Amino acid sequence: MCVKWEFLQMNYIFVLLMIWATLAKMNTGSSVVYTRWGKETCPSGAELVLSGFTGGSWYDHRGAAVEPLCLPKDPQWGVYKNGVDKWRAFVFGAEYETQTFTGSTVSLQHHDVPCAVCLTRGRSVIKMFPARRTCYSGWKLEYQGYLMAGYHSFPAGTQYTCIDSNADTLHGGQSEKNGMLFYYVEARCGSLKCPPYVEGRELTCVVCSKE
Repeated sequence: MCVKWEFLQMNYIFVLLMIWATLAKMNTGSSVVYTRWGKETCPSGAELVLSGFTGGSWYDHRGAAVEPLCLPKDPQWGVYKNGVDKWRAFVFGAEYETQTFTGSTVSLQHHDVPCAVCLTRGRSVIKMFPARRTCYSGWKLEYQGYLMAGYHSFPAGTQYTCIDSNADTLHGGQSEKNGMLFYYVEARCGSLKCPPYVEGRELTCVVCSKE
């Protein structure tokens, strides 16, 4: 009887080990997809799914959608009717608004914003952390940048977006055509505690992944 019980215990442990190995294998095969805003390429170790145009709503439309889109360079059409129809939602291109910042980023002013959709294998979680230049322990850096959003007094709602710190521009895209506009985000003290934050200082951001 004792031998039989030990045999059952061994079988139980073996099954648990097999389940653990299967789950570990499944986790290794997991992957995450994210958008790298402001770049046409993906970081080292990530696969490029598509390189496209950043699009969004017009900066002063009250019915604006808040999130940016990474629009492919090879669109496909369904049933359509050409011609502008006011009973529609609209999507426009996006431009950098960086003229009041310092350094090389000033040259981004009015340039159109690219984007890249990237796939990272062996990861299961992706997260953007505002006000950070490095990832927390146990997380892997995908890219680092500056937090950007729409101008504070424009009526269109926007979403905080992490634009790569070494931003690219779209070829032939430097002209003031407007559309969705990206401005740097700065800290304002009050209910936001200073310190650790600093009044009027631009915020960084990182996009990190984790197994």
